[in-house]
Amino acid sequence: MIAISCESACDLSKEMLERFNIFTVPFQILVGDKTYLDGKLDIDEIFDYYKKTDKLAKTSAVNSFQFKEHFKKLKDLGYDKIIHFSISSGISSAYQNAVTASKEFEEIEVIDSLALSTGIALEAIYASNLVRDGKSFEEIVKASNERRKFAQSSCIIESVTYLHRGGRCSFFKMIGANLLRLKPVVYINNETGKLEPNEKFRGPMKKVVSEYIDKTLSKYNNPDKSLAFITYTNCDEALLNETKERLLKEGFKEVLITRAGATIACHCGPGCFGILYMNDENR
Repeated sequence: MIAISCESACDLSKEMLERFNIFTVPFQILVGDKTYLDGKLDIDEIFDYYKKTDKLAKTSAVNSFQFKEHFKKLKDLGYDKIIHFSISSGISSAYQNAVTASKEFEEIEVIDSLALSTGIALEAIYASNLVRDGKSFEEIVKASNERRKFAQSSCIIESVTYLHRGGRCSFFKMIGANLLRLKPVVYINNETGKLEPNEKFRGPMKKVVSEYIDKTLSKYNNPDKSLAFITYTNCDEALLNETKERLLKEGFKEVLITRAGATIACHCGPGCFGILYMNDENR
């Protein structure tokens, strides 16, 4: 049997993990002197902690020992082959830790997703569907490695304060964006797997979301319309539903809404909002 696996940064709910038969291993979240597993902490507590202390919660990547335990558990469940999709190596050390752990087992392939959040999920779901269709381990690994460069991972950042405090945005850029009330869009570069700033929008969130969708669909204009994700940290429910209806009208057959987990929330902060899909129409 073949198991499909990824880290908790894939931002899939428990119900979605069960639906797509995907296993996860959690990042650790450090809030002051307390440590939590991603998935066991409401992200509002992360935002409240920052408001009260002016300090950010921190993430700790899954280490090699934790990966070994995760892979062993899957092997013990009867999965003789494992394909693990890791958060982009351009963002986290988790990928290298997973590779190190995998060397102690046979027939484990670790794939650098070059993505984050539900961009990782899209890749894992694709692989899971290939398992369901009876493809071999080698076929799935080959197809997944070929397809990963088409994962469109992007999001609006309502405030760059979290990115700045986490070392991913310079002080001057942070000050400029906040003073001008700009909401930048960040994309994952599919070649390097690193975050890159792109468009900047100004105005109320509803207007910004509409402009962001226009720009994203124009920039990544060859979507696989079988599935899209809307992933957010904090967002008005009406706006989520409006966005879902917009994407359905654009031709997407299924649109799933997920709230980001603690790993993503620690770095992006409240008001983060993204649409994610595979940008290869013919798959």
